[in-house]
Amino acid sequence: MTIIPIATTHSCFKEKFGIPRQPLLADASRASIELLPPFDDPEAVSGLEQHSHLWLTWHFHDVAGQWSPKVRPPRLGGNKKLGVFATRSPFRPNNIGLSVVRLIEVRTTPNVELIVAGADLLDGTPILDIKPYIPYADAVTDAHSELAEAAPASIAVNIPEAVLAVARDYRDDWGTDLSELIRQVLAQDPKPAYQQPDPERIYGMALCGFNLQWRYVNGGIEVLGLNTLNPETQP
Repeated sequence: MTIIPIATTHSCFKEKFGIPRQPLLADASRASIELLPPFDDPEAVSGLEQHSHLWLTWHFHDVAGQWSPKVRPPRLGGNKKLGVFATRSPFRPNNIGLSVVRLIEVRTTPNVELIVAGADLLDGTPILDIKPYIPYADAVTDAHSELAEAAPASIAVNIPEAVLAVARDYRDDWGTDLSELIRQVLAQDPKPAYQQPDPERIYGMALCGFNLQWRYVNGGIEVLGLNTLNPETQP
């Protein structure tokens, strides 16, 4: 069996830490799915604009180590184990991921690319397949999950005006609202699930070319800074 990437991901997430653990949890995130030769034919995406959402099949290309039959899902606090096939852990036999994303735009010049929202993808993620999301077939109205019946509770995020001012000045080719992206990403509580909040500890992640820093205070998050990263030192 031979599987080759049909596209590559250009994402606002430049490192694994901080990426939402499921797609669509941060709808303000933007990514470009750029088709690769010989698949970068505009005819290959003809009609895709008729769909609001897409399925992306992709490869966990930055996962180190071997797969394990049991893993520690963050939803259980990172301490309890479940079978790998009962979770969405990246430590899988074939390292394949599946995400549903919102389609914003189909571009065919100068490159064939799809601008999407809500992608939980690391920059550079290889895309193996693209399919339209079909609501009547894909939305299972009576589905349930004892492990994760509802989205995890979000936490309060305080962003000072100085950081908001920097974020408001940010512009990219995808229409990213950086202020809202920061709020949505941090509201998911990016720290490891097993780790207790420590107000003395400063966390940071690379986001949209910035170093975003924050700490945990009184059950919420306080953003401390948003500083431009040196391109030579970015992940």
